[in-house]
Amino acid sequence: MKKLFLLDAFALIYRAYFAFSKNPRVASNGLNTSAAYGFTTAVLDVIRKEKPTHLAVVFDTAEPTERHIEFADYKAHREAMPEDISSNLPYIFEILDALQIPALKIPGWEADDIIGTLAKRAKKDGFTTYMMTPDKDYCQLVEDGIYVYRPARLGNGVEILGIPEVQAKFDVQRPDQVIDILGLMGDAVDNIPGVPGVGEKTAQKLIKEYDSMEGLYQNLHHLKGKLLENLTQFKEQAFLSKKLATIHVECDIHIDEESFAVGPPHIEKLKKVFGELEFRTLLQRLLNENGVVAEGAAAPASAPVNDLFSQESEQPEQPAQELRNIHNTPHEYILVQSPQQMEALLAELNAADVFCFDTETTGLDTTTALIVGLAFSTQKNKGWYVPLLGAEEEKIKVLEPFKALLVHPGKVKVAHNIKYDLAILRRYGLEASHQLFDTMLAHYLINADMKHNMDVLAETYLHYQPVSIEALIGKKGKNQLSMADIDLEQVKEYAAEDADITLQLYHLFAPQLKEMGAIELFHTLEMPLVHVLLDMEQEGINLDTEGLKSYSAEMEIQLREIEHAIYEACGKTFTINSPKQLGDILFEELRIMEKPQKTKTGQYATGEEVLSKLRDAHPVVAMILDYRQLQKLKSTYVDALPTLVNPKTKRIHTSYNQAVAATGRLSSNNPNLQNIPIRSEKGREVRKAFIARGPEYKILSADYSQVELRIIAALSNERNMIQAFKDGMDIHTATAANVFQVAPDQVDRDMRSKAKAVNFGIIYGQSAFGLSEQLGIKRAEARDIIDSYFTQFPGIKSYMDQSINNAREKGYVETIMGRRRYLADINSRNAVVRGFAERNAINAPIQGSAADIIKKAMIDIHAAWQNQPLKSKLLLQVHDELVFDAHIDEIATIEPIIRAKMQQAVNLVVPLEVEIGTGDNWLEAH
Repeated sequence: MKKLFLLDAFALIYRAYFAFSKNPRVASNGLNTSAAYGFTTAVLDVIRKEKPTHLAVVFDTAEPTERHIEFADYKAHREAMPEDISSNLPYIFEILDALQIPALKIPGWEADDIIGTLAKRAKKDGFTTYMMTPDKDYCQLVEDGIYVYRPARLGNGVEILGIPEVQAKFDVQRPDQVIDILGLMGDAVDNIPGVPGVGEKTAQKLIKEYDSMEGLYQNLHHLKGKLLENLTQFKEQAFLSKKLATIHVECDIHIDEESFAVGPPHIEKLKKVFGELEFRTLLQRLLNENGVVAEGAAAPASAPVNDLFSQESEQPEQPAQELRNIHNTPHEYILVQSPQQMEALLAELNAADVFCFDTETTGLDTTTALIVGLAFSTQKNKGWYVPLLGAEEEKIKVLEPFKALLVHPGKVKVAHNIKYDLAILRRYGLEASHQLFDTMLAHYLINADMKHNMDVLAETYLHYQPVSIEALIGKKGKNQLSMADIDLEQVKEYAAEDADITLQLYHLFAPQLKEMGAIELFHTLEMPLVHVLLDMEQEGINLDTEGLKSYSAEMEIQLREIEHAIYEACGKTFTINSPKQLGDILFEELRIMEKPQKTKTGQYATGEEVLSKLRDAHPVVAMILDYRQLQKLKSTYVDALPTLVNPKTKRIHTSYNQAVAATGRLSSNNPNLQNIPIRSEKGREVRKAFIARGPEYKILSADYSQVELRIIAALSNERNMIQAFKDGMDIHTATAANVFQVAPDQVDRDMRSKAKAVNFGIIYGQSAFGLSEQLGIKRAEARDIIDSYFTQFPGIKSYMDQSINNAREKGYVETIMGRRRYLADINSRNAVVRGFAERNAINAPIQGSAADIIKKAMIDIHAAWQNQPLKSKLLLQVHDELVFDAHIDEIATIEPIIRAKMQQAVNLVVPLEVEIGTGDNWLEAH
């Protein structure tokens, strides 16, 4: 049988590259070889496993196609090819040449058109053809003898789609109907618009009933409502979309059986290119003693490629899709159901120096979730699961034997996202302390820019795919089950696996923390902070819900007034929140500017960034911006905050995230306190709703004054700025005096405002263009201000240049306390990408140091209060500010402690200043 494989090159190359994005393959010369390695492995695997007689790889070209000419926005929003892919392309072509596999491309035609043409012609020539691609669009080409071959990924096997599979996948009678479905629903990947409001399910239903798009439009009279309206209005767009989605099968190309035939590779060429890319294991796979040729020998002229790849072996260079899992990995997970099993578990835990623990619960909310089990692991591929059944009192009794183990000073207790487990255990009377190790926080210090959830870490570092929670309890929604509903045997496998995998991650991450010098930061900052945050979350803060209700009603009246004013200014009513209607009003009827910007869908751009620049073009623009701001404030905070009050405690309990912001800053959610607006008067009013516990308490706010500017002054050793801080001067006035060459008492408001913008803009790498936009001045003036700034503060410029140079040399930057931020793109050849990394090189040590300083202050304050019977509590951390519930009788005691611990968190050459205020609510205190 003649068996032809046609490979969609770029679809497979991109897929291979992103499969390694979390753990890229980098050669010793710094070249990221992920794309070449992943693609080559895929090619070799298909040759070895499928044994095709013929094979070709098909590429797109840069020339515009008929689709681009027909529809200018076709694929318009696709980002430029990452340079880590483009740099691999010459090697990929070299590898294909060495394997003697033809690389095909035709200017003006896409790969799918070439593959479609070849597949149809190959059928006539007696071939069975497999189109190897992850792209679903190819399903329209399927017929007897032509299949879509979707390669394996993340533990899922290869998927081969013939006629029955396409029928089932798209709910169609014929594969060619896939074109009609794609035309109706559109394709976001290729920017094919489709018909608004028509998704996959609706498209399938319509084509099932009317056979084709043409049949649908002949029967529109059977439809009604919004669907009829959209289909009628966007008829032309629908047929254009179908045309764009149709794969052409008439390219000027024919089957060349001789060149497509799978034959022997050119070993010397292969050695050369694999050697350059450092694909040692792949090369050995070809040339090992179990294969046709040995290292250094020439390949026999008759040796077919698929024989060369017939030997499977364990290798460190596993392709990303070949992951281990619970089904193919030997393991021993024990369900503890008898006194003897419990005794054996306790004996193993008592004998272990390190053990992992993991709670299983009925939900994610620590205030309401019930514990259903506790998992442990002390060694690789072994775990225990203790189910906790019955009444809560019974669970407490079962947990009792673990109390001493969890606080044992000589044992390392490991968990992933340990704060959650501590919160759950605390509700059942258990604490965990001494030598705690959170693998999530450890990885956060190792690589802050990656995701830190256990599944991702397991796949990246252990090449293991854990059982997903959705596989156990179902997808989110009303039909999702609780852990309490699942068979114990299944829960045991899931829970013990989590503990096992987390323990394996500990053994990887603990040495890495030491190697990179982050172990002290981990044990003295991040881990102690867990207990501080846990106490803050459980304490919560009082909320004036009645005040917010009154403010909401007030804002509703203001919104109606602004709405009426907008209608008056525009001369008609319309839906203000409709970008299309608003765009038509502003740019077609009012014509507030020539040549307005449009979105990719052809609508006028009316986003905040666009309208902010047009604020002075017409009075209605300012009204619209005010309307949006007020509406967002009302819905996001004023109306939403009361719904977050805990019904039991009657307080707001925000959740703090330690491992989200790459800078080291804390973030929070439910509510997100970091984003409560404070620049506008209406935004500040929201803070008024956060009130003291009762009449015997005040809200106390302690806020670092200009901490980031003090840090950059210290890091840069800029003498003029350091002296200004030491003299207690207003830093923006001092900066203005230096920049504009006037005495401090001659600095006016405009000068100070410009100096303030530069002071903070410099931290974020602001350009003259950015400063001119912010201040509304000419770019030349902005450039003069920045140049004068660097002349007066040369240390700042030296610090910036040195930070970038150090980052280029090391690949990372560090905070004062040693927190690293890796900058993979610092040496990028792409100026835009490199510029972003350079700004991070300047900013990350400053922001990260500010984050470390306030974390240290929180830990020190918390520790100082532990030995005193204080009623006052630390409640919130927002940016550079700490918020407390302060008992009136204790303010004189706690204020000096707070100030001292915040000011002494780190020793800098400039003093750290702290502003402290009190009031009945957060606004008054701040």
